[in-house]
Amino acid sequence: MTKSQRDGLLFLLLGGLVFVLLGGVLERASAAPMLDFKVIYYSARSLAEHHDPYVQTEVWQVFQSDGGKLPLDTPEIRQIATTNLYLPTAFAFTLPLALLPWGIAHSVWMTVSILSLLLASLLVWNLGANCSPIVSGILVGFLLANSEVLIVLGNTAGLAVGFCVIAVWCFLRERFVLVGLFCLAASLAIKPQDAGLVWLYFLLAGGVYRRRALQTLLLMLAFCLPAFILVYNIAPNWMPEWHANLLAFSARGGLNDPGPASGGGHGIGMLVSLQPVFSVFWDDPRIYNPASYLVCAPLIILWIVASLRRGPSTPKTWLGLAAVAALSMLPVYHREYDAKLLLLTVPACAMLWAEGGKVGRIALLVTSAAFLLTGDLTWATILSIISGLQLPTTGLSGQILTGIQVFPAPFALLIAGVFYLWIYVQRSFERNTSECGPSPSGTGKPIESDA
Repeated sequence: MTKSQRDGLLFLLLGGLVFVLLGGVLERASAAPMLDFKVIYYSARSLAEHHDPYVQTEVWQVFQSDGGKLPLDTPEIRQIATTNLYLPTAFAFTLPLALLPWGIAHSVWMTVSILSLLLASLLVWNLGANCSPIVSGILVGFLLANSEVLIVLGNTAGLAVGFCVIAVWCFLRERFVLVGLFCLAASLAIKPQDAGLVWLYFLLAGGVYRRRALQTLLLMLAFCLPAFILVYNIAPNWMPEWHANLLAFSARGGLNDPGPASGGGHGIGMLVSLQPVFSVFWDDPRIYNPASYLVCAPLIILWIVASLRRGPSTPKTWLGLAAVAALSMLPVYHREYDAKLLLLTVPACAMLWAEGGKVGRIALLVTSAAFLLTGDLTWATILSIISGLQLPTTGLSGQILTGIQVFPAPFALLIAGVFYLWIYVQRSFERNTSECGPSPSGTGKPIESDA
C-alpha cells in the first residue's frame, strides 16, 4: 500500500468512526429512536402472527400485545411505526427478524446495517483507490460522517444501499459473485427504487454483466416467492391496502407530501426528489409529478441509449453508475438517506480527477457539492442557523425559507447526474477510454499517488 493509499484509507476510517460514534449517541438521545425499523419489525411480526401487515390497526394491535412502546405517542409517530409502505418482497428478508424479541432484532438490524454500509464504503474506496486514493478516501469518509440519520431511524436505506454497492464491487471485480447476487437481490427486494436502475445498468451493459443481472432477478424471485405467497394468503387485498397507505402518507400535509405544507418532507432526512422543487410553484400533484417525470425521462432515456452503445468496460461502467446513482433520486420519492447511493460516484470522480484538467476539477466540485448538500450534519447546521434567525414563516419570507430547504439537494443531484451523463455519453462514442483501475477481469495498472 502506497502512502497516498494509506492516507486515503485514514480519511475513510475517520469518517466511519464519526458515523458510528455520533450516530450511536444521537440514536440514544433521539425522542423516537429506530422509528423506521419499528414498522419493519412489527409489520413482519404481524404477518408471522397471521395478521394483515398492511392494515394499521392490526399492526398496532400486535405492537401493543408485544409490549411495544413509543417514546412520543402522537398520531404522526404512530403512523410511521405501524403503517407499512414496503412491498411483500421485503418480508423475505425482514420476516426472520420477527421471530426474535425486539431487543435482539433491533441490535441485529443496527449491526448489519452499519457493517454493510461500512463495508460498501471500503469497497468503493478500493475501486477508486487505484486512480485517486486520497480523493476517494475524503469523499467516502465525508459521506459516512454525514449519515447519522440511518442509525437514528434504522431505515432500510442503510441496508439497501450497502448491499447494492457491495454487489457492484463483486460484479466489477468478479469476486464473491454469489455474495454479490444475494446482496443485489436483497437490495432490489427491500428498496427497488434505490437499486432498480443500478440493476438495469448491468442488464443493459451486456456480456457477463447481463448474466449477473438475470441471475440476480431469478434469485430474488425464488427467494421472495414464498413470502409473496404468504402475504397473499393472509392479506389478499394487500395491493389496494398498500396503495392506500402510500396515499395517506403523501396526502396534503402528510409526512411524505412534497408540498410546502409537508409534515416531514423538509428538514433533516428531507425529500430529495424534484417534486418538492416544483411544488413550491405549483402545489398540485397533477403538475409537480409530471413535471418531474418530464425533466428526468429524457436524461434516463439518453442514459439507456449510452448503456446499450458498447459492451462493458471499467471506465464506462463507473461513469454509467455515477450518472444513474444521482439521477435515480430525482423522478420519484427519495429521501436524504437514499442519496447515500452517491457512493457509486466516487470511482468515476477519482478516475476523472486522476486524468487531470478542467473535467477532473468539475467532477470533484459537483460530486463534493452533492455529498455536502445531501448530508445529515450539513442540514442539521443549516436548519439550526435558520431557526436561530427566527424569520417569519409566512409570505415572501416563508417562501424563501422553503426554497432554501427544498432547492439545494435536488439541484445538486441534478447537476451531478447531468455532468456524469454528459461524460458517459461522450465516451460511449469513443473507440478507446482511459483506465486507471482494474478491469472486470481483475487486471489493470495502479497509480502511486493522486493526480
